[in-house]
Amino acid sequence: MLEIKTRAKGFVAHGVSACAGCGLELAIRVVVDVLGRNTVIVIPPGCAALFSGFGSETALRIPGLQGNLENTAAYAAGIKAGFEMQGRSDINVLGFAGDGATVDIGLQSLSGAFERGDRILYVCYDNEAYMNTGIQGSGSTPHQAWTTTTPAGKTARRKDMLQIVAAHGIPYAATASIGYVEDLRKKVGKAKASGGPAYIHIHSPCPPGWGFEPEKSVEIARAAVRTRSWPLYEIVDRVKGRITVPVGKPQPVAEYLKLQGRFAGITPEELELVQKEVEEEYALLLKRLDSQ
Repeated sequence: MLEIKTRAKGFVAHGVSACAGCGLELAIRVVVDVLGRNTVIVIPPGCAALFSGFGSETALRIPGLQGNLENTAAYAAGIKAGFEMQGRSDINVLGFAGDGATVDIGLQSLSGAFERGDRILYVCYDNEAYMNTGIQGSGSTPHQAWTTTTPAGKTARRKDMLQIVAAHGIPYAATASIGYVEDLRKKVGKAKASGGPAYIHIHSPCPPGWGFEPEKSVEIARAAVRTRSWPLYEIVDRVKGRITVPVGKPQPVAEYLKLQGRFAGITPEELELVQKEVEEEYALLLKRLDSQ
């Protein structure tokens, strides 16, 4: 009998049960591809848990663990310590969690790992709500956005997670976007080379949660950057910061919001407020980066 040998490409299965147009799927494919085979991944409950699989099935060709919602960073830190005790400094340990498991429920665990200097890479895929359990608002949900727990629009601003992380003085921290894959790839490479701890926060549009057609995911991700609603930048050793995708002439924020059903109820006055907030936050970011 003729033996036919095939070599699978990449470290993520070709067919997964993510929603059509899911930004998370593109994000995990890029991140794992850059990190390579010598990687162990820790995934908490959430949208990314489908990549962990169930029973004897998984969507990943690297070893991993599905932990609890609140302690992804602690699991990753323990795994990394175990490898280091064996003299295996060549193994990348990746925490890969959503915004709910990062900016809210998992923040204490993440802060502890970064304070200790645990040499892990932590990636937050930010779809700006608890999408897996019914589109509830999170600390990363933008101001005025609809969720099932903010039906009239969220009344508070989102947390500035990258500044929270950077305050720990870790070697590398960056924002990224599925709309700018090459920028994302470079940042994962830098995070890997930094020795850790390192953190990357990826903007990851969600078609059902945000209210748009699946084929528009990348377009919407790019619109967030072009309106300065999602600045792309990095901070190295807490003192070296720079914008990685400059936006000299930003489009109005309305060009980004109008693409999403979750902002359908926004009033002209609320839109003006959001525009002002985006401008203020971008100006503050530039001031911070210039001072570093």
